[in-house]
Amino acid sequence: MKVQVRYFASIREALGAGETIEVRAGATVGEVRDQLIASSPVHAAVLARSKALRCALNQVLCDESTLVVADAELAFFPPVTGG
Repeated sequence: MKVQVRYFASIREALGAGETIEVRAGATVGEVRDQLIASSPVHAAVLARSKALRCALNQVLCDESTLVVADAELAFFPPVTGG
């Protein structure tokens, strides 16, 4: 299934505004993060497990155990962002 991934703040500076990716049905936010980490060295550095990140699914804050649905918007951002 397709998911629109969006990046904000310093993550956006490194990876761009976002991308559309294909993920398996029933994937969690954490599994999508791992898929992105495996996709390139830049993704691996920016989304590394050692970094604290916040995530939102369809504009609602969530944790990495949340199930991703088809055509969802998944956002990643640092724990503190400016306005």
